[in-house]
Amino acid sequence: MSRDGKLPFPGHHSPDAGFEAPFEMLEACHDRVRRMFALLARVRQHLDEIGWEEKVGLAARDVLRYFEMAAPNHHLDEELHVFPAVLTGPDADLQDIVRGLHRDHLDMLRAWPAIRQVLQSIANSSVGQWVPLDDDAKALLDLFASLYARHVEQEDLLIYPASRRLLSVAALNEMSRDMRQRRGVAALPEHHSGPRIG
Repeated sequence: MSRDGKLPFPGHHSPDAGFEAPFEMLEACHDRVRRMFALLARVRQHLDEIGWEEKVGLAARDVLRYFEMAAPNHHLDEELHVFPAVLTGPDADLQDIVRGLHRDHLDMLRAWPAIRQVLQSIANSSVGQWVPLDDDAKALLDLFASLYARHVEQEDLLIYPASRRLLSVAALNEMSRDMRQRRGVAALPEHHSGPRIG
């Protein structure tokens, strides 16, 4: 929150990672997740200190759009390519972590309808209609943010490095092709630097 009460918006630059480097792309998606939760924290602060304004609704819509559209593809990338490599690998402790991460995905999926409703209430409100979030809604947002924070940290520090070591070049290429196809992105010539995610 700036001193003049304006809600700062994060830049919408594309991380420097494309489908030709699938793990770097997954890590860039985690950076986007962190930016979305930072934005949501600023939205909540603005609502508490100033109240609803149009820019708050737009920011909430941005957060809603990311978790509605991009996050499910990201989770599927992990379920189909990252997790299986570790589950068939030699490290039992990492396998336990992966099973926990899989449960997180299910918990996120189950929690999403209620989270969506809270975000939609912010996104679709107006100055005259805004009703402050109650304690239950705030608790839902807090739980969602804390779940994601732990989740992406475990993946970045433990599971992505382990999976990357275990996957063959052929498996990485298949992972890249699958990620493109899931997002409707055509394969590019070898000399092309590849698309950037937004």
